[in-house]
Amino acid sequence: MKKLASILFFALAGITFTAHSEQIQGAQYKELGPWQVHYIAFPSTFVQPKIAQAYGLERSNYKGIVNISILKNDADNTAQTASLSGTAKNLLGNKQVLEFKEVVEGDSIYYLAQVKFTNEEILRFDIEIKQNNQFQKLQFQQKFYVD
Repeated sequence: MKKLASILFFALAGITFTAHSEQIQGAQYKELGPWQVHYIAFPSTFVQPKIAQAYGLERSNYKGIVNISILKNDADNTAQTASLSGTAKNLLGNKQVLEFKEVVEGDSIYYLAQVKFTNEEILRFDIEIKQNNQFQKLQFQQKFYVD
């Protein structure tokens, strides 16, 4: 069931990113040290209720989802486990602490966190990624729209 939910989650995300390209950017990645760090943030209403429930995510017009995957930057692009922590800050400086939960399905590993937002709010994300003695910082921003 979880594997099916994962497939549906990413299929929905892919369709949504294409259909709502004016609202959100497609999945992106940055090369940070030995990793490719893939990241995306989008409104939680883009996820179907059953899928959100399976992942313990709250669907709301005012909540977003941050999804991060870390791959080893080599020919195999092997999924990596890591410790993630971070914040989301709006342009007024109001800060939210992100609480990531790890999801492992087969060879895939990704990290999910939720964030509150208001219509047309821009959030700046600062995320620290740690694995053994390796440390990298991911920074990006996303504008959110209320559905």
